[in-house]
Amino acid sequence: MWVPSAMAAWMISLVSSYSYSSNTLPDIKNEDFIKDCVRIHNKFRSEVNPTASDMLYMTWDPALAQIAKTWASNCQFAHNTRLNPPYKLHPNFTSLGENIWTGSLSLFSVTSAIGSWYNEIKYYDFKTQECQHVCGHYTQVVWANSYKVGCAVQFCPRVSAKLSNVAHFICNYGPAGNYPTWPYKRGATCSACPQNDNCLDKLCVNPQRDKVTRYYSLQYPDWPIYLRNRYASLFLRIIPLILILIAIIIILVKHKYPHLVLWK
Repeated sequence: MWVPSAMAAWMISLVSSYSYSSNTLPDIKNEDFIKDCVRIHNKFRSEVNPTASDMLYMTWDPALAQIAKTWASNCQFAHNTRLNPPYKLHPNFTSLGENIWTGSLSLFSVTSAIGSWYNEIKYYDFKTQECQHVCGHYTQVVWANSYKVGCAVQFCPRVSAKLSNVAHFICNYGPAGNYPTWPYKRGATCSACPQNDNCLDKLCVNPQRDKVTRYYSLQYPDWPIYLRNRYASLFLRIIPLILILIAIIIILVKHKYPHLVLWK
């Protein structure tokens, strides 16, 4: 009897050793977290069945990760309504895709979360594009033209009436997928890659496309997701102008009335 008991105790300790707490969930700048998000996405993208002829290699995008982090802090199991026009949260992509996973801290890992999205493949018929249940998470993970990803995980005391003390994991994708067509072209791997691409692990790779570009601004158009943030941002932009204007008025008054005492 002691052998099964010992094994059970070992399994429990192993699971608990890999579980997260509210204070240990990785940040969007955590290198291991970034590598896991990219690696798992590309693993599943390279394993699609039927095989893909035009599947792009996916790389990390810090701006997408920041968008995911900001929205995740809402602790809502709902999609960000500002991912598509007329809003523009990202400088390089007009529309963004999004996947959401919410579950207990002990169950969360990048692998399990993205794996649950990919497992929707069992409901999806590639030939007919028909879905028997939920397939949108899977099709976004394997959307051939989505080549940038940014993810974030947030501890949430409550997400809905039934979900409390959970890990709230969100990934955003650029450009967005899930419009009415097949997620990728069926065929021999890398046979339909864009010109000048190489083939790496059955995925189309191009250093010029894959490298992280330098964004033109730290404040993206329509960036604030919260309305109150928009007002705060506007206020912070106006403050320097107001201070400069006050300084100019004081200098003019002092010049015109040199003997005037403004402060005692």
